[in-house]
Amino acid sequence: MAKRAICVGINKFANYPQFALNGCVNDANDMAALCKQVLGYKASEVTVLTDAKATKGAIMSALGLAVKDAKAGKISSLLFAWSSHGTQMTDTSGDEPDGKDEAFVPHDIAEKAGDWDPEHIVTDDEFHDLFSQLPSNVLLEVYLDTCHSGSGLRGAEFGLHAPRARYVAPPSRQGVGRQAVVNGFTLASRTPAKKPTLASQKGAAATSATDGLHHILWSGCKADQTSADAYFNGRYNGAFTYHYIKVLRDTNNSLSRAKVVAQMRTAMKGKFSQTPQLETNATNRNSVVLL
Repeated sequence: MAKRAICVGINKFANYPQFALNGCVNDANDMAALCKQVLGYKASEVTVLTDAKATKGAIMSALGLAVKDAKAGKISSLLFAWSSHGTQMTDTSGDEPDGKDEAFVPHDIAEKAGDWDPEHIVTDDEFHDLFSQLPSNVLLEVYLDTCHSGSGLRGAEFGLHAPRARYVAPPSRQGVGRQAVVNGFTLASRTPAKKPTLASQKGAAATSATDGLHHILWSGCKADQTSADAYFNGRYNGAFTYHYIKVLRDTNNSLSRAKVVAQMRTAMKGKFSQTPQLETNATNRNSVVLL
């Protein structure tokens, strides 16, 4: 049966040039290449959306079509990789203890009435509502190389090509948030936000012992950390995406997911103030990344 991969990477933001990143487009293209060269996807099964093509409408349309095809029995698995900024916005459904939804920044992000415009940002609720429609036998593998919250980057990481946090503050906090992003040195201190998890009814998808048995979430950092936009061998990538791809290519995808994330953590320890996360059940953790 056919598969589907949607790889999103956004360096440039239409309304906020100061939010620019360097490695997100490379991340999307590199993930697409991994799908075709290592994970067995056909070129026709891989969609890449970068910069101006990665608006909220385009991203959600591509995901919606994939979910529709999955429900029709046309695809057996869906891989979704998002490389961009993370942020927060006001929770309107009342299911967040801190009153903030975790959110992900498309190319056309915009403000409205002192908050992010819902028409131009993607919340964890929207991902949940969409991915929860997938049939139980469809494998979902989600990669989020963004920040969900953050308290700063360690000074030890700084150099000629200093890593930058993939986080932007909500509009109400832009006075410090924009400066933090432009400088690339520190983000304003904040209480760690609840991480969008697969293990709850929030986040990229819903899963538990009985719900979402085939849902896997990879994320670049813990809730109180930032994901770095960093420089490797003459080009930029997300630190998470770079090390994930490196492990899979170096091992020809022969390791279980649990061993992949363990190798990533070892390689990144002491170099980046982030710890890659893998959320799924034990069966998926002990299986290879094979879609």
